[in-house]
Amino acid sequence: MSQDPLLQPYRLKHLTLRNRIMITSHEPAYPEDGMPKDRYRAYHVERARAGVALTMTAGSAAVSRDSPPVFNNILAYKDEVVGWMRKLVDECHDHGAAVMIQLTHLGRRTRWDKGDWLPVVAPGHEREAAHRAFPKRIEDWDITRITRDFADAAERMQAAGVDGIELEAYGHLLEQFWSPLTNDLEAPWGGSLENRLRFTMQVLGAIRDRCGPDFIVGLRYTGDQVLAGGMGAEEGFRVSHLLKDSGLVDFLNVVRGHIDTDAGLTDLIPVQGMRNAPHLEFAGRIRAETGFPTFHAAKIPDVATARHAIAAGLLDMVGMTRAHMADPHLVRKIIQGREDDIRPCVGANYCLDRIYQGGLAFCLHNAATGREETMPHDIPPASDRRRVTIVGAGPAGLEAARVAAERGHAVTVFEAADKPGGQIRLTAQQERRREMISIISWRMAMCEKHGVSFRFNSYAEVDDVLATDPDAVIVATGGLPHTEVLGAGNDLVCSAWDILSGDVKPGQDVLIFDDAGDHAGLQAADVIAATGARVEIVTPDRAFAPEVMAMNLVPYMRSLQRRDVTFTVTWRLVSVVRDGNRLRATLGSDYGDMTRERLVDQVVVNHGTRPLDDLYFDLKPLSRNLGAVDYDALIAGGAQDVAANPDGRFRLFRIGDAVAARNTHAAIYDALRLVKDL
Repeated sequence: MSQDPLLQPYRLKHLTLRNRIMITSHEPAYPEDGMPKDRYRAYHVERARAGVALTMTAGSAAVSRDSPPVFNNILAYKDEVVGWMRKLVDECHDHGAAVMIQLTHLGRRTRWDKGDWLPVVAPGHEREAAHRAFPKRIEDWDITRITRDFADAAERMQAAGVDGIELEAYGHLLEQFWSPLTNDLEAPWGGSLENRLRFTMQVLGAIRDRCGPDFIVGLRYTGDQVLAGGMGAEEGFRVSHLLKDSGLVDFLNVVRGHIDTDAGLTDLIPVQGMRNAPHLEFAGRIRAETGFPTFHAAKIPDVATARHAIAAGLLDMVGMTRAHMADPHLVRKIIQGREDDIRPCVGANYCLDRIYQGGLAFCLHNAATGREETMPHDIPPASDRRRVTIVGAGPAGLEAARVAAERGHAVTVFEAADKPGGQIRLTAQQERRREMISIISWRMAMCEKHGVSFRFNSYAEVDDVLATDPDAVIVATGGLPHTEVLGAGNDLVCSAWDILSGDVKPGQDVLIFDDAGDHAGLQAADVIAATGARVEIVTPDRAFAPEVMAMNLVPYMRSLQRRDVTFTVTWRLVSVVRDGNRLRATLGSDYGDMTRERLVDQVVVNHGTRPLDDLYFDLKPLSRNLGAVDYDALIAGGAQDVAANPDGRFRLFRIGDAVAARNTHAAIYDALRLVKDL
């Protein structure tokens, strides 16, 4: 048996977990009609097949109709959920993994205009900043009804064969009773800590009465809200002891912080540039204080940190949830001694930010996650070995090279720069986003492992490509910043890339016109403001940086607000002219015939990129498919067989920003779904 602490089995009540690694409850927003159907099941089964001990579904499944999900969650209040969960559980069990599900009532953490348009309930009238609904103060009949709903949902899950359930407390209705900030009820439901816990104990008791003493039940909760006036660490430790001593729970899943604001959520679930495992020692204190089974997850992205958590006795089970979105085969690679092959989580938080905006959770640099039905995590070998030539070594080109090489093809990559990375190398120059470079370094390692030939400092032209005698050519040359957006003065502005690369020195009084709304504009603002310059960000949108999304916005805002950066929305930069040794910028409005002026010494434009596509169009008439893509086959996950020009020497594709300005995930997905069938 392995001596690796992570690979030791763990006994939880009657359940033996095969190792110490789990996927904590999270909602990737894959349900259909509120049910965990095929896509949802395939996602969890992939990770079960690869060796994870416990996969926790739902984040969280709703137990009541007046707890409507604000994004796509499982509806545990419907009887039909039993059959779908049974299929998921059985298939995961076939691969040796245990399955649990998290149940909740959201309380005020939802909206009245979702689902059945019922009023939200809470033990007080204060609304949550994140979801903005003013709640009805909960009544006795609500408490009776919701208690019964929890027990009903638990019974459904038991019937589905899950190995246990976890109740979600933090931020949701259970904790809303716990916290003095959200509970203004009188006794017996408010006042003392024991009174504030009474509802939770009643719910747990009802579940025990319904499901019996052997059914595994745990609780995920905060041991410290880290919020003025809220439940602090001292009360959190008391809660931990009271839960243990109740005899109603079998494990504690500990977090630290609050989630009622974007900033609070980001501190509880840290993103890129924030400290790894910031709450691990706190969770270890809970375990030491209680001597009770303790689980925890919060930015534990690497095997070394997870191994320390178990070896040091801080945790009994360590959650590596986002790490498993990046690489679902993480446990298998540990077992096989292939830790260097693990695709790293870079903390970009594209997964969570997407679901909070109503999308499906996708990993920034693993395009197969959430698409297990059509996209492979293990690249299948090709029946025929071919020569594949790729131009560009950014994320799209490197993914194409990796996949083609793993297929067994002979791959040549041209790159004009002296290093790989493209836009990501530019992004990673900022300390807070340096983790992004792992997207490139992991792919380079995989490419080198599979024999890809790189030609750096090579600006490829048609003859260079033809000299490789390719069967397929993939143009991944990316794009260049587009700044010619003004009626006058285009020659007087620079791009956000100019600032980030250091090609242009920041001014002292700077206007940034951000019409792309992505990271580049905010990164440029951060770089400029750090010099002590006065910075104003202007956008024609009604909100700034909409492509950055909520949790990723938090570190930017903390930095930019400290430096007194000004944000101006709904105004568009229309022209720039010289005014002495300064620049006069004129702003216009999409809402009417109005103008404003700014006198500055530098204007920076962030307006996305335009494709660098000359090589593609030069190669197009020589190609067999004339550059055409069969979209139906692409979407279905099939091979490309277009032969518009039978005399063509090769098939030609372009991917990533060489097609149009998009993002890293789109570039990598382009590459994976095209090349997996070459």
